[in-house]
Amino acid sequence: MTREPAHEWPIVESEREYETGWYTGGYDRVRQPDGSEKDYYWAELPDAAVVVATTGDELVMVDQYRPTIREQCLELPAGIVEDDESYTAAGARELREETGFEAAGVSLIEEFSCSTGVLRHRRGIVFAEGLEPVDRELDDNEFLSVTTVPIDEALQVARREPANDATIEGILLAQADGLL
Repeated sequence: MTREPAHEWPIVESEREYETGWYTGGYDRVRQPDGSEKDYYWAELPDAAVVVATTGDELVMVDQYRPTIREQCLELPAGIVEDDESYTAAGARELREETGFEAAGVSLIEEFSCSTGVLRHRRGIVFAEGLEPVDRELDDNEFLSVTTVPIDEALQVARREPANDATIEGILLAQADGLL
């Protein structure tokens, strides 16, 4: 559902200030409803898929070090959506590559924008079931181990520091849809 803005916020100038291998950053100078102008900074990231994968009684998670926050994190498998790939295709691929599980069925639970005050980034939460073991295909920057957590403990485990937004969101949305 797209809502019409209450006021027009014309873009006076848009500038990409830098690009990295992971994201682009810049700002838009906009004219606010009172006529004043302000720079709104943003970072643009590719879409990502987060996978809520169940073995029936357990949730599949990955344990990996996150250099950005300098912490070891227990989280749901996730990764970037590649060109012309759907969230479900990306989720199934990331699950297979990171965990070594092929899903018999995947479905999209939800897709949404993240941190809309600063990010241009969309996330899709994917549910996967009917898991069969296959060979993992880790990327050259992925050093992670795979573990399972009982479903009835998953949210409690996900809320432990360092808590991860995508993991908490995925579990809550799957629970709300009656999938866990």
